[in-house]
Amino acid sequence: MFSGTTMMVPLRPCNGVSQYLSKSPMVHTKRQTTVRNIYMKAQTQAVPSRTQRIMESISVGGEVGGAGGAYSYSALKRLDKIWSSICSAETVQQEPQQVVSDFPGVFSHSALAEKAVHKFDVVVCGGTLGIFIATALSVKGLKREQEWNISRKELMELVEAGILNENDIEEATAVSFNPNRCGFENKGEIWVEDILNLGISPVKLIEIVKKRFLALDGVIFEGCSVSGISIYDDAAVLQLAEGNILSSRLIIDAMGNFSPVVKQIRGGRKPDGVCLVVGSCAHGFKDNSTSDVIYSSSSVKKVGSAEVQYFWEAFPAGSGPLDRTTYMFTYVNPQPDSPKLEELLEDYWDLMPKYQGVSIDNLEILRVIYGIFPTYCESPLPAAFNRVLQFGDASGIQSPVSFGGFGSLTRHLGRLSNGIYEAINGDFLDSYSLSLLNPYMPNLSASWLFQRAMSAKKQTNVSPEFINELLDINFKSMQRLGDPVLRPFLQDVIQFGPLAKTLGLVMLTKPQILPSIFKQVDIPVLFDWSGHFFMLGYYTFLSSFMDPVIRSWLNAFPSKMKYEWKRRLEAWKYGSGLDYRL
Repeated sequence: MFSGTTMMVPLRPCNGVSQYLSKSPMVHTKRQTTVRNIYMKAQTQAVPSRTQRIMESISVGGEVGGAGGAYSYSALKRLDKIWSSICSAETVQQEPQQVVSDFPGVFSHSALAEKAVHKFDVVVCGGTLGIFIATALSVKGLKREQEWNISRKELMELVEAGILNENDIEEATAVSFNPNRCGFENKGEIWVEDILNLGISPVKLIEIVKKRFLALDGVIFEGCSVSGISIYDDAAVLQLAEGNILSSRLIIDAMGNFSPVVKQIRGGRKPDGVCLVVGSCAHGFKDNSTSDVIYSSSSVKKVGSAEVQYFWEAFPAGSGPLDRTTYMFTYVNPQPDSPKLEELLEDYWDLMPKYQGVSIDNLEILRVIYGIFPTYCESPLPAAFNRVLQFGDASGIQSPVSFGGFGSLTRHLGRLSNGIYEAINGDFLDSYSLSLLNPYMPNLSASWLFQRAMSAKKQTNVSPEFINELLDINFKSMQRLGDPVLRPFLQDVIQFGPLAKTLGLVMLTKPQILPSIFKQVDIPVLFDWSGHFFMLGYYTFLSSFMDPVIRSWLNAFPSKMKYEWKRRLEAWKYGSGLDYRL
């Protein structure tokens, strides 16, 4: 497994408080006074932002909870530069680097064969979440070589995959909290239990999984980066920037949203939507026993020339009883006038104290968190090469309304580990066979309507309060329909029956909101969504009624046909959300 290059790398924060204004010498002449005034004016114009002052004053010692990291201010500026390039008017910024290349013939006859230092069944490229699929495959006997909040139900899926046991969950859980709130701009609140209510230490969890992986004879190469991937008829060969050459039967790309392989496949295309996230973990919260799953405290507002709708998520951190992680996030379509992360952070420092009911002067900022999470309508991403498969965020398997793919990883890990194991054992490693592991999922595509509905647009014919009104009526309708409707949605699982019931109740309860919905999401988007909604119902029918019939015949099928039909049955089940269990 490799630590893979990514554009969102946590850097060490600066220690101590930087001094921004130099002491000026005493001046006596008029000319000296004029020079000094000009100098002072230039200094005044260069006064650092509040974000810069806060980030450069943080000294982090140990883990303080929350996804993301305690980044340096210079890293923030670099990420904002990347974000600006994504938002540029051009559809394709530049020709992506060609990381993967096809070579006819067998690897053993190539010039690289003698240089290969290791041979594996599977190589997983990518840090953090890559260790989970690597360990899941190790449990099955294959050879191969980085504070999340989540529900216990999702962690139990890691237990089912053989990666953890229940004692490991207790060890990695830093804090638990209940109840969990959803609310929208003073329109009432909905409280639920056991939704994203565990604070998990990534350091502890990954260390547990890493030890299990090594105990299963896995091999880890840390601090390495991918230089190139060569695809032969009989092997996938990974070339590292450090000079090592590794051969394997399959390479799993777990390098995240900014995987260079994904860039090559997508041809530098702009994302269809982006979730921008900023936040912090801070010490000093006295009322710190509940969490917010999603909360909005204001309507659409302007940031520069852009319009944004802010949402919040907050939960206690495991680093201490007074420590709390707070996220502010917004959904945008990448445009030249889209707000920068530093602009969002400047708003965050203004808005967070009011949202949390605490003065920022009474808080000690432990960590500053920020990130950009791109999503594409064409997801999950089919395999574009033989012997290379995208996994996790690199595959686009996560919901377009979520940020970070840990929850989607736990949901799909069992399905993917079983499918990968069968693909390797049967030598079904061509791009078509691998694409069956990342199939079309109508419930994922149907989620795009929610992303569009929650994205503010530049227009005057939709009320600034519309997004909050729409979400409020949707959540209240789901609450009226009960847990079988509300709970799957809160865990990013869309199902045909619950969705149809919710939409029907919304139209009956508040029909006057329909014209604004058409204006907000546009007719072409609604038309496209209608197709996915139909397919969601069709997959529900197939999984409910056709799956039992076909499954009874599976063992009579030839091995390749059996592999393909098992993947189709999984696509029906997961694509309809019927894998979800209360």
